[in-house]
Amino acid sequence: MCLTSRLTTLSSIALICTLLSACSSKPDIEAEEFVGQVSDSFRTDIKSNGLKLFTYRAILTIETPQSEPLPHEVRSNQKKRSRTKQRYQGPDLSGWTAQVEHGLQQTIKMTGYCKEGYIELNRTIQYDRGTIRGECNDGADEADLVKFDS
Repeated sequence: MCLTSRLTTLSSIALICTLLSACSSKPDIEAEEFVGQVSDSFRTDIKSNGLKLFTYRAILTIETPQSEPLPHEVRSNQKKRSRTKQRYQGPDLSGWTAQVEHGLQQTIKMTGYCKEGYIELNRTIQYDRGTIRGECNDGADEADLVKFDS
């Protein structure tokens, strides 16, 4: 009887730990969802004092399906909803935001621009485009000046 009680307790603890780790992890990015649909750019800016800045832009290159309302149509419908006390909830941009973040991480990794990470200065995410501006934690060295001549 004691062994069964211990096994049940251990199983419960393992289940709780699994559920908690699943809740705390970042959502999986479905890379296939955006294959061939994103155009991105990475602009570097090294200042004379060695400060390294960057701007990453990603644009969704597919057209918005006609079944989805356009942004101005969504805004015009807000007035109608306000009369019925319903709050406006914008489109879910979590998948697109994760894709933009992933694209930035891969670009920094491939270029080696921010060797010691970066600080995000500004972020703008819209339904069809995203921009992240940042400052590298490391200063520019001679190799950076040659590779990323700005």
